[in-house]
Amino acid sequence: MRIVIAEDQVLLREGLAMLFVDGGHEVVATLGDAEELLAAVTSYRPDLVVADIRMPPTFSDEGARAAQAVKRAHPEVGVLLLSQHIESQHVVELVALGGFGYLLKDRVLDVSEFLGAAERVARGGSALDPQVVAGLVARSDPLAPLTDRERDVLELMAEGLTNSGIAKRLYLSERTVEAHVRHVFTKMALPETEDGHRRVLAVLTHLSTAAR
Repeated sequence: MRIVIAEDQVLLREGLAMLFVDGGHEVVATLGDAEELLAAVTSYRPDLVVADIRMPPTFSDEGARAAQAVKRAHPEVGVLLLSQHIESQHVVELVALGGFGYLLKDRVLDVSEFLGAAERVARGGSALDPQVVAGLVARSDPLAPLTDRERDVLELMAEGLTNSGIAKRLYLSERTVEAHVRHVFTKMALPETEDGHRRVLAVLTHLSTAAR
């Protein structure tokens, strides 16, 4: 298996290279950022790319975006993303392409399991961290993070009730209802605005989910 590694942390980058070499694989290139990843893949034609999601210069999603570019240009190349934390942006699209894996970095500590996952991805399979899967499931259902009481509040919001009306219906104080509404907005990741559109967006999301 021929491998290109893109990881800005030198120790982890070299450690990953040693793991693969000790496992009988060939590391054909190691990179400290994602900018040259596509060019390296085009030049070296690896079977697998291992890349960190957060890389220079902004340490946001450079690795994930570079992975997308690689899969578009070379769909046969397996891509294994690594991350310190669960980040679902870009992941759904990549999962659908096949030959893709996403693991939290601490999974590297189980060397045999990590190498097995990498080999599986290189063969066109998938390898998703259980915590990543749980995050994607929650992402696919925007209401999943809500408690039963928060769902009750959202349903009454969908009926057009004000916070005062919801409080009367559920026998709660208006302040408690306001807290539930804030939690609904936060858990549904609705942007804060000055014109009250978050309430409308929450209701629309609830209705679209119910219609599935």
